[in-house]
Amino acid sequence: MDDAMYPQSGALAERKRRELAPQPLEAFRAFSAAVFADGALPGKTKQLIAVAVAHVTQCPYCIRGHTKAALKAGATEQEIMEAIWVAAEMRAGGAYAHSALAIDVMQHHQHDAAAAGG
Repeated sequence: MDDAMYPQSGALAERKRRELAPQPLEAFRAFSAAVFADGALPGKTKQLIAVAVAHVTQCPYCIRGHTKAALKAGATEQEIMEAIWVAAEMRAGGAYAHSALAIDVMQHHQHDAAAAGG
């Protein structure tokens, strides 16, 4: 990881988080544990979802952490890569779907230009 842009999140950062805001840190840890616990979805599936979301949000810390957690939960490398491809398709699909906004503006622009005689 590029230390200039993304320093390692180690013991020093963890200690500083705890020192600066211990209650929110504990609440976040409890929330995270609850979210990733086995439930209607097994923990492995939740970690695969997290890997995909981390790639969409492009958080290098989340990518590393949830990839490790997915492997620990029993995910295969192939499952992780498929989750990443799902993320890529969804991100591309979002751009495609939102093109409707640009098309709408273009149609209004044509209509307005025609109405103005131009």
